Order: sequence, then C-alpha cells, then structure tokens
Amino acid sequence: MDYRSEHKRLGDYITRLKRRNTEGLINNLQGININKYFMPSVANVIGTNLMRYKVVSTNQFACNRMHVGRDKKLPVAISKFSDDIIVSPAYDVFEIVDTNLLLPDYLMMWFSREEFDRNCWFYTDTDVRGKLGWDMFCDMALPVPSIEKQREIIAEYNTVTHRIALNEKLNQKLEETAQTLYKHWFVDFEFPNEDGKPYKSSGGKMIYNEELDKDIPEGWEVKQVKDFCKEMKSGGTPSRAKKSYWEKGTIPWLKTGEVKNNIIISTEEYITEKGLKNSSAKLLPINSVLMSMYGANAGELGFLKAEVCTNQACCAMICNDVDEASFLYYHLVENQEFNHSQAIGGAQQNLSKNYIEEISLLIPKEKFKSWNYFTIVVKQKENLTRENQKLSELAAVLLSKMSK
Repeated sequence: MDYRSEHKRLGDYITRLKRRNTEGLINNLQGININKYFMPSVANVIGTNLMRYKVVSTNQFACNRMHVGRDKKLPVAISKFSDDIIVSPAYDVFEIVDTNLLLPDYLMMWFSREEFDRNCWFYTDTDVRGKLGWDMFCDMALPVPSIEKQREIIAEYNTVTHRIALNEKLNQKLEETAQTLYKHWFVDFEFPNEDGKPYKSSGGKMIYNEELDKDIPEGWEVKQVKDFCKEMKSGGTPSRAKKSYWEKGTIPWLKTGEVKNNIIISTEEYITEKGLKNSSAKLLPINSVLMSMYGANAGELGFLKAEVCTNQACCAMICNDVDEASFLYYHLVENQEFNHSQAIGGAQQNLSKNYIEEISLLIPKEKFKSWNYFTIVVKQKENLTRENQKLSELAAVLLSKMSK
C-alpha cells in the first residue's frame, strides 16, 4: 500500500487563533529560533504597544512563514510554558482542534523533520518573497496513526532527547566547576601547597609583579600566549566560486559561528584537498585552542578534538601537550569578557592575531598534582559531546521513520 494514502491534510486538524494581549497583562515576549524553539525576543519594544501582540498558551503553536524561501526552514515552536506568552503580531498562532485525534508533541515532532522543511521550502516557489502561504501550509500532509501509536512514538523520541538534555546539563556543570576551580587556583591563588592546604590563606609567599601590578605566588612567571604556545595560526576560506574546492569535500572546515565555548568534534562544512592546497586554510591538530576574532562572538573559544581547518576569523593556539592546552583554554575563558571588550573596528569589531599573541598568563613554577584536572574535564566534556552527536543522529532517524 502507498503510505501516502494514509497521510492526512494538516489543515483538517489545526485552527488558527487570533487572541491578542488586549489588556496588556502579559509581558513575556518570545521569538522563534530557526531551530524551532521559543527564545526571549531580541526586538526593541520600548514604546511599543504590546496589546497588539498575539497570545500563545501551553501546547499551542506559533510560526513565522515570512522567510521560509530564504532560510529553507519554517520557524515553528510549541509552547511548553506554564503561563501564557506573547509573540509578534506577524506570527501565526494555531492549535490542534481535537487532541484525541492528534497529539501536540507528535505534531511538533513532524515539524522537526528535515523532510518537512524541504516541503515548506518547495511550496514557497509560489511567492516571490519566499513566504509560505497559510493555505499551502494547511494543504501539507502528515501521517496520523492511532493515539496509542502516537504516544509510543513520542515516548521513544523523548527517551533520546531527554538524554541529550541531561548530557548538556552535565556538560554545563563540568564547565562551571572547572571555571570556579581555575579562579580559586589561578586568580585567588588558593591552589594546594605541598601539604595540600590553600596556598595564599596558609601563608604562601607572595611577590609583587610590576607587569601585572599585583602580588603573585613566589616563583610564578608571566608569559605571553605566543611564548606559551608551540605555534599560532589563523585560517582561510577557499574560493566559493570554485566548486572543486567544496564539492564532495572530506576535510572538516570550521566557521567561527561554530566556536561557542565548546568541544569541537565535527563541522557543518567540508572542503577538498584541492581547496586546502589553494587557500590559506590550514589543517589544525587535535587539542588546538581556538578563539573567534570577528564580530559579536569575538573572544569565544573552542577546544579541538578533531583535525579541522578554520576560516580566517579564527585564531588557533597549538600547545606542547593537552595539559597545557586545557590550562590555556580555561585561562582564556576566565578572561573572555575582557578580551571581547578589546575588539576594535567600525561596523564589525575585531580582535587581531597580534592582540591574542600578547595576552598575558600566569604560569606556576611547576605543575602541582591537580594540574591535569582541566584535562580531565575536557575529556569528560568530549565524551558527552560525542554521545550527544550519536543521540542526535538517532533522533533524526526516529523522525525520518514517522512517514513510514
């Protein structure tokens, strides 16, 4: 049997809503992320009449059909807030007519499929502005199995996504712990002394350092990043006009938008050997520390756990070993806000490679026992990141199976 014969018209199961914030009592304004979840709106609404904005209640949906042709995705999200939220008057708000026939979480799973976004993009061909028409949206079809089967599909998918969310929380906790420990040891100087006691508060000797204009532990020295690292490199972008530089590429190529204070194990794009040889892109080794140099994310960091190339907006710091790389990474995380503030320029503020080379860091006179703690954290974060990559692939497989 043709499985498409069992597909149902979406518009037969949903209804559009037009409830407004007429009394102005709701001020939780949310936008829709391109990855299909609500996020706090970044729009400047000072002086704006929020009573015109649309209300979204729990298990209702909102979508923005305006730029599907451009983005090749339909930004759509389901509200899981316990209280009502408001969204732009330009958004569509809708709900399922009968949840005994179609469950909201099942429908959101369908909206999350890559195949769904491809269909949305295909239907925008009828609008020169790339807008997806409401009627076109309603004419799209989806399989509607029994409620019992829908619950089974949702439970299987949630098992995977909940594990992903748990790993993300564990990663965040590891990061917070490492940052706290770095500050305790290398800013407050309460690292363990020979007796395992906090150095400074236990009477450890401090010496005034003129370069930093503060007291530091005796025997410690100040080094610039360029002297601490074995090598420093910036990247490059092969010409987009040369298809042979990109098509069927196998060499990971990293954009600075992918550098987000994270462990990097894969990239969104790949280049060919020819693209690598005919550009200023360079293959970077595992355990390189990366810093974004351009724009709003200047100063953000990445820790490489795969060999990749980067674009020219990224500076790579290559250390002698993974312990030193992990130490450098958390030093730069501790000073990230300051480094970002040093970005200069007009329309797009930048950090220069020269600035990064001259960043100062304090080096202990010898590695104490717990020095490799930061390496352990990086390894644990790598393991969780790799697990989440596999889980995300599994989630994508479960979504793709919905049509069969």
